[in-house]
Amino acid sequence: MKLHDINVILCRPSDPGNIGAVCRAMMNMGLSQLRITGRSRADLAPFEGEIRSRAVHAAGIWEQTRFFDSLQEAAADCAVLAGTTHRRGRKRKNVTMDCRELALWLQDRPGQAALAFGNERSGLDNAELSLCNIASHIPVSLSFPSLNLSHAVQIYGYELFRALEPGKTGQETGQEGGEEPLPVKGAWEPMNRDQADTLAASIAANLESLGFYRQPGKEEQVRFIRDFISRAALSQREGAYLGDIFGKAARLALGQGRPPV
Repeated sequence: MKLHDINVILCRPSDPGNIGAVCRAMMNMGLSQLRITGRSRADLAPFEGEIRSRAVHAAGIWEQTRFFDSLQEAAADCAVLAGTTHRRGRKRKNVTMDCRELALWLQDRPGQAALAFGNERSGLDNAELSLCNIASHIPVSLSFPSLNLSHAVQIYGYELFRALEPGKTGQETGQEGGEEPLPVKGAWEPMNRDQADTLAASIAANLESLGFYRQPGKEEQVRFIRDFISRAALSQREGAYLGDIFGKAARLALGQGRPPV
C-alpha cells in the first residue's frame, strides 16, 4: 500500500477551520485523498475563506475533497476501514491498534484503506464505528485524552508517512525510489467495502436458510464476517469462492442438488 491509497474521512466535522487545518496536516505527510460526510461543499461555501486560510498551501486538497452522505458511502471502494477512537465498550470495538501498529499493518496490504475521524465533540458514533473493520487509537494521557482533529490527523499522517513513504524501499536497497511499479496481470486485488458487505450478507442468508439464527445475533455476526473478510484482504476471486462454498453447503443441507451416494 502507498500513501495515495490512504483516504482520510472526516465524519460530520463541525468546525470548518479544522477542515483547512486537516488539509495542511495531510499535505505535510504526503496524503492527498480527503473525504467528508455529513457536510456538503455548498454547506461549507460561506466558510471557504477560513478553510483556505487554515489550509495555507494545501488548498488543492480542499479543492479535490469528495463529499458523501454517510460513512458507508465514503468507504465503499476501500478494502479496509479503520475507525479512530479511544473509547471501548460492548457496542464499540473491544480491541484496537495504536496509530503506529496500524500504519505497519497497512504496509503490505494491497488496495485502498480509509481512516475515519469522528466529529470534534463526540467522535465516531456507535453506528459509524460498527461499520469499521478495526479500531485505532493514539496513545495519550488518560487525564486528558481528547485531541484536536487536525492534530490527530497529523499524528496518523506521520506514522503512515514513515511506514508507506514511496522512497523508503529505494533508500533501503540503494535503488532510486518514488516510482510506481508497472501493473502486473493477476495482481492481488482485495475486495472493497461493498463487495465485503455483499459477501457477508450472502453467507448470513445461507446460514439463516438452515435455521442458524433462531436466537438474536445475526446483525452482530454479519459485522464479524464482514470485518474478518476485510482484515483478511480476500481477493475478489477468493471471496466468490468462499460465497460458493456456503451456498453449496446450504443447498446440500436443504436437499437441493444433493450428490449421489
